Amino acid sequence: MTGPSVTGAVAGDAQARVNALRALLERHAHAYYVLDSPTIPDADYDALFRELEALESAHPELITATSPTQRVGAPPLPAFTQVRHSVPMLSLANGFADEDIVAFDRRVRDGLSASDEVAYATELKFDGLAINLRYEAGVLVEAATRGDGATGENVTTNIRTIRAIPLRLQTAQPPAVIDIRGEVLMYKADFARLNARQRAAGLKEFANPRNAAAGSLRQLDSAITAQRSLRFFAYGVGLLEGAAMPPSHAALLDWYRQLGVPVCEHRKVVAGASGLLAFYREIGEKRSALPYEIDGVVYKVNDATLQQQLGFVARAPRYALAHKFPAEEASTVVQGIDVQVGRTGAITPVARLAPVSVGGVTVTNATLHNEDEVRRKDIRIGDSVIVRRAGDVIPEVVSFVPELRPLDAREFVMPTACPVCGSTILRLEEEAIARCSGGWLKCAAQRKGGLQHFVSRRAMDIEGLGEQLIDQLVDRKVINTPADLYRLGLVGLAELDRMADRSAQNVLAALEKSKATTLARFIYALGIRHVGEATAKALAAHFGGLDALLAASEEQLLEVDDVGPVVAGAIRTFLADPLNVELIAQLRAAGIHWTETTARVNAVLPQSGKTFVLTGTLPTLTREAAAALIEAAGGKVAGSVSRKTNYVVAGSDAGSKLAKAEELGVAILDEAALLQLLND
Repeated sequence: MTGPSVTGAVAGDAQARVNALRALLERHAHAYYVLDSPTIPDADYDALFRELEALESAHPELITATSPTQRVGAPPLPAFTQVRHSVPMLSLANGFADEDIVAFDRRVRDGLSASDEVAYATELKFDGLAINLRYEAGVLVEAATRGDGATGENVTTNIRTIRAIPLRLQTAQPPAVIDIRGEVLMYKADFARLNARQRAAGLKEFANPRNAAAGSLRQLDSAITAQRSLRFFAYGVGLLEGAAMPPSHAALLDWYRQLGVPVCEHRKVVAGASGLLAFYREIGEKRSALPYEIDGVVYKVNDATLQQQLGFVARAPRYALAHKFPAEEASTVVQGIDVQVGRTGAITPVARLAPVSVGGVTVTNATLHNEDEVRRKDIRIGDSVIVRRAGDVIPEVVSFVPELRPLDAREFVMPTACPVCGSTILRLEEEAIARCSGGWLKCAAQRKGGLQHFVSRRAMDIEGLGEQLIDQLVDRKVINTPADLYRLGLVGLAELDRMADRSAQNVLAALEKSKATTLARFIYALGIRHVGEATAKALAAHFGGLDALLAASEEQLLEVDDVGPVVAGAIRTFLADPLNVELIAQLRAAGIHWTETTARVNAVLPQSGKTFVLTGTLPTLTREAAAALIEAAGGKVAGSVSRKTNYVVAGSDAGSKLAKAEELGVAILDEAALLQLLND
């Protein structure tokens, strides 16, 4: 009897101490990372942390997922999985000049029929990585990058290592579900310390805090992420269930603070365009003193009801605007001018510069865009030049300084042969860009880009074949063409860096799955110049089968919607090359197939002229599959609901588009009704 009671008492004491330590550590971490006001020295915090680790080690049954000790990382992941956002993560429209801000305010007032000044919430535009944090019943269950706005990468394991982000919301009555949106970033001081460690270890330094933050968050080994000092600021909301939406943006951020979620202190509510511009100038003066990089400020209509009333246009909300700071400039010397060969064969002159810091980034190369631009700006080797960098835009040479031009400055001469494959460099009369004529099957510089395009999600959609893997396959001469991908074996793949048998098997499975595709995807994947997704769909719909397309004359190609003389000429040039014809034959021989249809020459399809909008998650169809079915029936898929919309196809977790459709009286279909309509 004595033994069990003593053991139970010890366990009870351990549980009580563990609970107390967790509460203490969470309170001190919140003060340090969120309030920026440390309450105890680092050494004292570390001592409490070590005590908690020791107790959990002695009593592993007491470990929970939300314990502070569980932020140190987990075993490396083979790859990031995809996460579809319940509510799309939209981008913002940009403004640069005062006139843009005045025009934005006028559009808002016109949209609201408002005679008085509108109240706006203003905040900083961080130079980091957009993230969606999903909490269920107050517990962090998933984190995903923005991705393409509809689908992002699951980085939950890495996000859990960021101490600024609460693993559990600080409330007794959390929402059932809430998607908290914000920015992961790295402070300037932490960035400097990271690069110092990289130098000491003989490793490559990061270019800027944003790249360091993005690279840290996308580590497959979360233990590495845990060693990086990442921060987080919340600025928006996605899905919210089980709680009332705050009445304003300012109230939303105040609520986040109560929940223990970090929000930036540099924010206020202002009135009208004059208030927006005053905030912009105030932050501009403080910018250099801020502990993190920003590239502008953000304005949002404060009232949530008015936000809904204004709605969205394309992929951006009408109620918000990003006001970007002017590009940052510095002067340096052009030490040489080389040319780079792009994915499409474009030849771009690049200035090799004496290293110079522009906007916190050391710049050694800057684009000169094309030969005409070099001549127009009269940039010569040896010139002192002004270099501009704006946000993540590639640095460019703005102009040279005439009074500093040396007597031996040399003019740039465009080479006549590709520096990579030796093919002739051609420039058509109507184009500003010179190009390597070798194509991506001949030119190694174009090969990687062509292969990356071939495997991309909207082309052949081969999951697991990322940029680094393709680089290895090409550099080791394992593959030269897309057809070689379908000859890969398990042993050869597993021998590559960061590839185990399981990862290699996944790639092979993805390759096998990709063989069943659509003609439009296959055409797009070939990387024919000027042929984008829309044109590939038009070609597939018009000809119905590949053989008909291969045999089509330039005149027949011109009969296709979306195809003009330039596109028709590019298609015929591509299909006249024996290498390309052989590639297509090899890909078909490898088993790539699709369902061919009857040629649609001047055909009127059942849903011709009808506009559809997709929202939410359908039971069995992906959004891409549903869109393909609609387009095959002649319909058009749009991104937003308007009075011109004929049908809204709504799945689970449908958002504002469904509400807009109901408001406008647009017909609403579920998946079954959509399939019935298309079959009819």
